[in-house]
Amino acid sequence: MNALCKRLAQACLRSVWWQGKRGLSTQTHDAPQVAIVGSGPAGFYTAQQLIKGHPTLKVDMYEKLPVPFGLVRFGVAPDHPEVKNCINSFTQTAQGERFSFIGNVEVGRDITVGQLREAYTAVVFCHGASNDRQLGISGENLPNVLSARSFVGWYNGLPQDKELEVNLDCETAVVLGQGNVALDVARVLLMPVDILAKTDVSEYALEALSRSRIKRVELVGRRGPLQVAFTIKELREMITLPMCRTIIDPEDVESLEEKLKDLSRPRRRLMELLFTAGVNPPEKYTKIWADANRSWRLKFLRSPTEMLSSSDGRSLEGVKFTINQLQGDNFETQRAVPTGQTEVIPCGLVLRSIGYKGSPIDDTLPFDPQQGVIPNTNGRVNGCKGLYCSGWISRGPVFVILGTMSDGFSTGKAVLADLQSGLLSGTSGGGKEAVFSLLKQRDVRPVTFSEWEKIDKEEISRGQKKGKPREKIASVEQLLQTAWS
Repeated sequence: MNALCKRLAQACLRSVWWQGKRGLSTQTHDAPQVAIVGSGPAGFYTAQQLIKGHPTLKVDMYEKLPVPFGLVRFGVAPDHPEVKNCINSFTQTAQGERFSFIGNVEVGRDITVGQLREAYTAVVFCHGASNDRQLGISGENLPNVLSARSFVGWYNGLPQDKELEVNLDCETAVVLGQGNVALDVARVLLMPVDILAKTDVSEYALEALSRSRIKRVELVGRRGPLQVAFTIKELREMITLPMCRTIIDPEDVESLEEKLKDLSRPRRRLMELLFTAGVNPPEKYTKIWADANRSWRLKFLRSPTEMLSSSDGRSLEGVKFTINQLQGDNFETQRAVPTGQTEVIPCGLVLRSIGYKGSPIDDTLPFDPQQGVIPNTNGRVNGCKGLYCSGWISRGPVFVILGTMSDGFSTGKAVLADLQSGLLSGTSGGGKEAVFSLLKQRDVRPVTFSEWEKIDKEEISRGQKKGKPREKIASVEQLLQTAWS
């Protein structure tokens, strides 16, 4: 009965809202209007470039969730609030007169790409890479073999990952991969709960982590230390994590010293830190490690070949690895080649952190399933006039927020150049007003930016009561109720 009442209430809210939208024009508009699909950094940086570069152009940003900001909200580690400061700039953009946030509308389900093309001067796809890559090995579907992407979504309150089954009743976890995300999930697993409790980590995840028995995390990579993908900031945070010891085998890193002179400055500093931590750690590190009750270890030259199960096949007991050697002279292109030797690491949790992959949202949109990207040339979708892309769906997950900013600006400039050259018409087919007419027929009610601000205010209020910056609402239904209350 309660569920029925909620559906009826939402239907009434939609009805009232749509009544206020009657009489909207679907005629051609004189000013160019651009639709952006996805509200993460790539979308907002593209929007900023478009609005800055044209005096009358309008941007409508479509987002399938009721909330904006994409991976800034759902992908950044909770103990990295400074990385989320770009939200301030995005909010200023969203509050501008020539920008509209249209949340709770999924392109490919609620509205098609073809319908967007009819309504807008141009459409820019910035919906990122939402899937994770698979290993394709035996036992990968065992319980507690999870993607790091899903685990990050779980502790960050992403609605689709709220119900992820995470069992922390084990002493050892294995993280496959050696990038920043791998270090993020290891840090969250090992961080003292009293520190984590002061962040915006989701309350249900905090409760589970407070009961965790995990004492060791093994971060395993298929190549060597010269090929790690994490950055010095993340490594330093792990080395100085309270009550946690860093374990780096001196034999793995002692040869780095002779190669430092040939590296770029950022890479050299990272390798110097790896060498120091493994071979000759200073007192400031050993003091932290002396009282540690948890540990993390970097293991190199290992490729997983099988997830090992219990005798009844119902639970994870470990990971079998093949031991590799590197071939090639250039460290950037060296390949990991199996030696025939194997090793087993017993564990009760595996987090797969081997990269993200985009997925198609509409059959009419070109897509490269191997690379997980939309085929494009400098942001222009190949063979599709008026279609553009930016961010991870354009080039793959090869950069962080700063790189996304550059890519978004570049794509925005491409759209502006095509407008100036006449390749694109300076008019549109009705923009959001034409789309709203279609959404009304499908009983889909968008969430506006002012409605998101109601959600924002409520989350901050909930967080303050718990001594946190915010407590995210992790249910789409509750998000909508808050937005429309």
